[in-house]
Amino acid sequence: MFAVSITPFTVDGRLDEDGFRRHLQRMAAAGIGVYVGGGGSGEGFVLSADERRRLFAIGAEELRGRVSFRSMGVETRSAGEMIDYLADAQAAGVDAAQVYSLDLGHGHRPTEDEVFEYLVDVLSATTVPTVLSTHQSVGYRISVESIARVVDRFDHVVGVNSSHADLAYLAAIVDAVGDRVEVHVGGPLQALSALGLGANGFLSSEANLAPRLCRSVIDAYEEGAGRELSAAFGRLARLSMALYGRGGIRATKAVLNRLGLPGGYPRKPQLPVDDAAVDWLMTLIAALQIGELEGWSEV
Repeated sequence: MFAVSITPFTVDGRLDEDGFRRHLQRMAAAGIGVYVGGGGSGEGFVLSADERRRLFAIGAEELRGRVSFRSMGVETRSAGEMIDYLADAQAAGVDAAQVYSLDLGHGHRPTEDEVFEYLVDVLSATTVPTVLSTHQSVGYRISVESIARVVDRFDHVVGVNSSHADLAYLAAIVDAVGDRVEVHVGGPLQALSALGLGANGFLSSEANLAPRLCRSVIDAYEEGAGRELSAAFGRLARLSMALYGRGGIRATKAVLNRLGLPGGYPRKPQLPVDDAAVDWLMTLIAALQIGELEGWSEV
């Protein structure tokens, strides 16, 4: 499984490089792969190009050779934007870079032919190992046929990240390309369904807070430990719903800060959550006994 890493900022909005290093060290110590600079958990839309490159450089220093180091990026308006991003990722030496779906903006959706040509243009311009993203954020799905054609054509496509609620769509992707590339589902709530369908695992924002809990789901699955798998997944699912219900990555950062761990603050326009939300989350986390697994001091 992969953590979709936060990007810690100081209270006045500057990139917190030391906090980011310490955060990545926690992820590596838990033995999980990491995506950096994503548009959701990583607040990639408020990063400058220089900050993005700095994140990549720090990620390379802290993760490369320890765990899988990948870059995520954000939805782009054109192939040119994605090609520039991939050039930065390749220069940093990422193990793989995600290619987000095309977002034309202003509510417009590209045709299937336009999506396919976008992917061809992007992938023809790079040799870095790439992971295709088909994500609900853009309001459409990349067709399974287009995904299969791209995988057939480009040897450096190594995976597909599918972030949609439709399990039939996920199953079709696994059936079409799962014997040749990795398939991961976005978020933990579909993790068991994805594994049952033959996917490789899941991406997780929750891993920023509880990487060992996330890892324990995969470990229990691989060991065939059904009772442990059910228990770990239940704890993770409850944590996920609680965090998203109280601010998402804003809440995750606030809880990390309360625990004395590197979390930092959201960058505007996002604002911190209030103390009452953090108090509620801390009570839940204590009830789920997550601190014992993660090695935190008691909460």
